[in-house]
Amino acid sequence: MSHKARKRFGQNFLIDRQVIERIVSTISPKKEDDIVEIGPGKGAITFPLLEQLNKLNVVEIDRDLIALLQSSQNTKLIIHEADALSFDYSQVSNNLRVVGNLPYNISSPLLFHLISQKDNIIDMTFMLQKEVVDRIVAKNNCKSFGRLSVVMQSFFDVELIFTVPRESFMPQPKIESAIVYLKTRQKPLIDDIKLLEKVVKICFSQRRKTLKNCLKSYLDQKQTEIDLSQRAEMLSVENFITLTEDYAKQH
Repeated sequence: MSHKARKRFGQNFLIDRQVIERIVSTISPKKEDDIVEIGPGKGAITFPLLEQLNKLNVVEIDRDLIALLQSSQNTKLIIHEADALSFDYSQVSNNLRVVGNLPYNISSPLLFHLISQKDNIIDMTFMLQKEVVDRIVAKNNCKSFGRLSVVMQSFFDVELIFTVPRESFMPQPKIESAIVYLKTRQKPLIDDIKLLEKVVKICFSQRRKTLKNCLKSYLDQKQTEIDLSQRAEMLSVENFITLTEDYAKQH
């Protein structure tokens, strides 16, 4: 049964055996692990993982791919026909490891959805557009540093593992991909996710402006120790936590 990649689901199928082996060894599955794979596609990572696991949960929205996976008749494979953006991951386990070759067109909203479920997640290993991975792992004072960097690093230890060439896929995407590893912090840098997102969004809404200008309706220099004459990308993640806490005191 062949399957044509669907643009609307952002499908690019991984076909490079070496890359697949490297991803599986990065995940390093143990038999009893509760792993959820998002967007298993044709099963390039799914079946090698199944060889090492007692069971594997997958979340897939494309019915043709679901039929393709079901045709393997693998009893260890548990398929959830669902949209990964609204799926409740805690129904699988409260001790989850999440993996997947994430569809590029939904990667940011999906990461934000997973943050909201982080209390049930041990770690996450994803293939993403390299540009998105660069943004996740970026440090301040560089162009890639932004909203995604601050929010992800507040809740996860992040690491770029390796870059995946375009030739590893069918059809070949126009962009490079990379593997990122995200380990949920034992103690997040902040508890209020929504407030952090709000403050970070305001600060990065006009990157060229100073924080004083971006925050003028929300916070002034007397209310925070953070120097508001700086631009958002100059602040460290910890500075953003301080800024959010100072904002919370005023509102």
